[in-house]
Amino acid sequence: MNALIVIVTYGVEELSREAGVSIDTIRFYQAQGLLDRPKRVGRRAAYGDRHLARLRRIRELKERGLTLAGIKRVVGPGRTRSDAALIGALTEGRGVRRFDRAGLARETGVPEPLIEAVERSGLVEPLRDAGDGAYDEADVELARAALAILEQGLPLHELFAIATDHAAHVRDVADRAATLFDEHVRHAGGEEVEPEKVVEAFRKLLPAVTSLVAHHFQRTLVARALERLEKNGDASGLEQALEASQSSRLAIRWS
Repeated sequence: MNALIVIVTYGVEELSREAGVSIDTIRFYQAQGLLDRPKRVGRRAAYGDRHLARLRRIRELKERGLTLAGIKRVVGPGRTRSDAALIGALTEGRGVRRFDRAGLARETGVPEPLIEAVERSGLVEPLRDAGDGAYDEADVELARAALAILEQGLPLHELFAIATDHAAHVRDVADRAATLFDEHVRHAGGEEVEPEKVVEAFRKLLPAVTSLVAHHFQRTLVARALERLEKNGDASGLEQALEASQSSRLAIRWS
């Protein structure tokens, strides 16, 4: 006796409801090549479970912070196993809570106009294509740290100038580091390395490099401050700074 196979199909309104996205979003994904076109049953567009699964996968990847360009590398045509695995590693462990600008302000106590100013300066890049959830839990920690610095009375405009200069150098260094990773890890010996090995190397390298950079910055900052105190002959300040620098150790938390 043959088993009865039931093929479930959805109209665009039903698909929209099941996937939790708007009809316009579905059509936009189709235009971007992220979602296959539906079959036509008479005058009706018929979507299937494969379309629903793809929409849920896109939503999951967006919640992990991927842009649409990144999502296309994972689920779109021409994707490679290495690309998909590395993008997954890049976004794993990110907080699932999402905040709009007003929500981030409420969560952190940082005034919303200040967050907007930071955005315009390019110091913070909200998650693209994330709608109202353009910030995640990592941004909450970042905003709270920035507020702690401001509470010490440092002038905002001068902090912006320093931060902007620092950000420009960080992007350049990060690009060069990514190129090194591609050349010597992902394509070691001129050949594509197995995705599992690439991800394993990335998981080891990222916290190690992050710790190295953070500690180097702290040591340099402390050393320069001590040099300045010594040059100015501030014996009392020098003694206190030495004591503080010896008793303080930068703690890097990685999750």
